[in-house]
Amino acid sequence: MSSDPRTAAPADADHLTGTRRLAGDLVTGPVDRFAEPLTKVLGPRSAGALAKLGLETTGDLLGHYPRRYGDPGKLTDLGGLVLGEHVTIMARVVQATVRAMRSRGGAMLQAEVTDGVHRLSLTFFAKGTGALRTHESRLQPGRTGLFTGVVSAYRGARQLTHPDYLVIGVDADDEEAALIEARRPIPLYPASASIPSWRIQKAVRQVLDPLTEDEVPDPLPPAVREARGFGSRHAALKDVHEPFDTRQWQHGRDRLRYEEAFVLQAALAQRRARAEAEEATARPLRAPGEPSALADFDASLPFTLTAGQREIGEEISGELERSRPMQRLLQGEVGSGKTVVALRAMLQVVDAGGQAALLAPTEVLASQHARTLRTLLGPLAEEGMLGGADHGTRVALLTGSMGAAAKKGALLDAASGRAGIVVGTHALLSENVQFADLGLVVVDEQHRFGVEQRDALRAKARTSPHLLVMTATPIPRTVAMTVFGDLETSSLTEIPAGRAGITTHVVPADNEAWMDRTWQRVREEVDAGHRAYVVCARIHPDEPAAGSGAADAEGAPAKKKTRTDDFDEVPDFLDLDGPGTGSDRPPLRAVLEVAEELASVPALRGLAVGVLHGQMAPADKEKVMADFASGAVQVLVSTTVVEVGVDVPEATVMVVFDADRFGLSQLHQLRGRVGRGSAPGLCLLVSTVEPGTPAAVRVETMAETTDGFRLATVDLELRSEGDVLGAAQSGRASSLRLLRVVKDVAVIEQARADAAEVVGGDPELEQHPELRAAIASQLDPEREEFLERA
Repeated sequence: MSSDPRTAAPADADHLTGTRRLAGDLVTGPVDRFAEPLTKVLGPRSAGALAKLGLETTGDLLGHYPRRYGDPGKLTDLGGLVLGEHVTIMARVVQATVRAMRSRGGAMLQAEVTDGVHRLSLTFFAKGTGALRTHESRLQPGRTGLFTGVVSAYRGARQLTHPDYLVIGVDADDEEAALIEARRPIPLYPASASIPSWRIQKAVRQVLDPLTEDEVPDPLPPAVREARGFGSRHAALKDVHEPFDTRQWQHGRDRLRYEEAFVLQAALAQRRARAEAEEATARPLRAPGEPSALADFDASLPFTLTAGQREIGEEISGELERSRPMQRLLQGEVGSGKTVVALRAMLQVVDAGGQAALLAPTEVLASQHARTLRTLLGPLAEEGMLGGADHGTRVALLTGSMGAAAKKGALLDAASGRAGIVVGTHALLSENVQFADLGLVVVDEQHRFGVEQRDALRAKARTSPHLLVMTATPIPRTVAMTVFGDLETSSLTEIPAGRAGITTHVVPADNEAWMDRTWQRVREEVDAGHRAYVVCARIHPDEPAAGSGAADAEGAPAKKKTRTDDFDEVPDFLDLDGPGTGSDRPPLRAVLEVAEELASVPALRGLAVGVLHGQMAPADKEKVMADFASGAVQVLVSTTVVEVGVDVPEATVMVVFDADRFGLSQLHQLRGRVGRGSAPGLCLLVSTVEPGTPAAVRVETMAETTDGFRLATVDLELRSEGDVLGAAQSGRASSLRLLRVVKDVAVIEQARADAAEVVGGDPELEQHPELRAAIASQLDPEREEFLERA
């Protein structure tokens, strides 16, 4: 690779694959040392072991950073070793002895290592003593080493059989080098049984040592490096992989962490710049005194808008008046009034002659949105009808299960412009759906939709429509800057006046007295004229449990959906605590099973119990929701299809079975279905958890607070960064290895500001080919989905 990046990476270079594109053709170019296969550099044996860790190129290997660093003077506590666990320990050799085995032939070496308090045996077997003498000469008493293997027991003593090991300071050219090596921090890498940490370290050195600074692509522009006091990427890799002291690896890690934040923020800055360059149709407010659906709606409201609703409404209104597309995320606590804010934006667009589309993830939610909007608008939603407002509009509903006549009417209303507001599921994305003048797209619960689905709706507009994304999942600020970094963010934190609070309690599932009291509380609420939800994670009792086939929330196998209209999600209880943790748990409770059981619960005798889940026909779902809202159904046993947006003010109590198997954000959404009226809400989390486990932390945190932002932060702390960014859902590893979006607030803010300045002066990064290449490599179309999804 040329030392001059301007000649090394032409305008459309793919810097990390060693190819370049000219006039649309793929042309072989200079081979990038970072793209070389490890089979070529290290040989097939070492490369094969590394490939099991997903490391296939030199760039992959050098980006496999140490998880932590060992101190040669600090030994591992051997007393905490767990039988069957694969471990890497640092210990001091006490003795090593070779002897012949009379009973079975051959020879064995028995060694003992210590942490100064506890001891651990090391055992090696061989046909003869020759090979074992080599081990004996290396494992001399007093030497310190790293030992890796599976902990087993023999005659009550713990041991490692045939452990792989590295003796600190022995493999050096001379005594002075050995002393230096023995004092250096020891990089400890994420490893596996097939390749221990120190073999990874050896492979890293074999790849890194021959590289020159010019051969290491550096996405950080020189001006940014200088301003932030960072050296080259080559130096940073040396610092983290081959440090001489703690300060050195910390400095290198800080530089590489900042680089991850900068590349991501540069990609987001490019997206913002491109959106800003698009043309949109301005949708100005009507002048005072002119007929206005928005003004009439404001005058008809039976309540006063909160300060937050007014302030955010003014922000949105100003952006709709521009000829550049609005790109805004509206997040807010459950029940904070996001729908009213969105409706006021839609009415401004309607007043200006345009249309608004509201995209919802499920038919239940789409139908409810349509009912809610019509109720809020009253005569303003009955344009052309008897009693309708003269300057009103119509609200059309379009879902995949509608009858032919109703669907034809909705399609005609959308295409003619008669319906100023069109609500639907992803049926709105069908080719036969046309709009007269689509001016605003409102997406409810963004994380339920993919890139193509949102863009397909936006493509139906003549100019780029304004975009408003709504989510009831509170997002910490650093995550909003990272995941939704191309959107401006508004947050509603006030709850409208008149809403009562929600109390949450954890109910031990195996405590009969507590369960009896749970159903007594449900009865008390129903007798007071209220309603109750009972939520289960699956439909049928014979479905696979979590982690054993991944039955989804609506009962179908996780990747074999039969319905195409509802986005009934796979619940986030699956494998939350790691692989295998669900195997020894009781089976998940199921809707049909629980509904049948409730009929025989003495406290609930005589109550009308209904069932709701995603496998039901749309008409049946509509009917049961209407019956629940009217009181004909008093207890609704449901899957998580009620999680988002379902609004029954009379619902005051919710019982969630297997609560420990759900994520905090989902529990928070579910809990938000109660206490939406003037009466206080009660949420009872039925759970069986071991104290101190992540599952216990989740349910205990839910009981402690109703602060959605606090819950979201805890949820993210319990999950990996890959989950945060959505990479886990695409089956790929997260491109963020060092950056922690919850903790690294200052780093993300700094990188965001620097990236905005760089992209502002060079939107297509023509003067920064290595940065452009890093974005293309790390954020390819599959990974870039997390920029559009929560």
